[in-house]
Amino acid sequence: MSGHSKFANIKHKKEKNDAKKGKVFTIIGREIVVAVKEGGADPDNNSKLRDVIAKAKANNMPNDTIERGIKKAAGDANADNYEYVTYEGYGPNGIAIIVDALTDNKNRTAANVRSAFTKGSGSIGTQGCVSFMFDKKGQIIIDKEECEMDADDLMMLALDAGAEDFAEEEDSFEVITDPDSFSAVREELEKQKIPMIEAEVTMIPQNYVELTDETAVKNLQRTLDLLDEDDDVQYVYHNWDE
Repeated sequence: MSGHSKFANIKHKKEKNDAKKGKVFTIIGREIVVAVKEGGADPDNNSKLRDVIAKAKANNMPNDTIERGIKKAAGDANADNYEYVTYEGYGPNGIAIIVDALTDNKNRTAANVRSAFTKGSGSIGTQGCVSFMFDKKGQIIIDKEECEMDADDLMMLALDAGAEDFAEEEDSFEVITDPDSFSAVREELEKQKIPMIEAEVTMIPQNYVELTDETAVKNLQRTLDLLDEDDDVQYVYHNWDE
């Protein structure tokens, strides 16, 4: 799943998510485990868990699956200990790629990520080698078709709640927040029953790079596909202008 600041086609995004629901649910399931272990099983006292639950609902994860995941994480002291790891590197033509993973075996994950870069003619770099080209932001995407609120009213609601920016796209609204304000803005929109397709803290590229060479496009797509297929990989961010 690639982090992107523009969602030109919400329907395509939905279809893609539907096709990869198993992967999405695995990702969110692991995030539930980490959030419960870090802050407890009560969402009222655990803002991180509240955010993960909101993400789960935006991805149509059934409530009983969410509750089962929370109970399992809270009751199983021997549950896998996942830890976050981040890799940075370059795809063809210097495309910047950031990989966020949640793993119980760092050696396995590092080998798989390195292999994905290599097979697409890219290379892993050092920490910080590309992350300066991205801004860490909270991002909330709202489907126009599902939202009954007027665009101006929605913008004022988001800005009053602490959002930094609001944009109207062809088929969606995009709300951008500082990472620290993300939970408060998301919860205010949720309180007002605004339907959110996506709500998460993400990495947004400062600039996008076009690829015109067919081989470069194929190689980059291969890397992204291999990363997408890896269960340890949570999110992939890049600055390729698709």
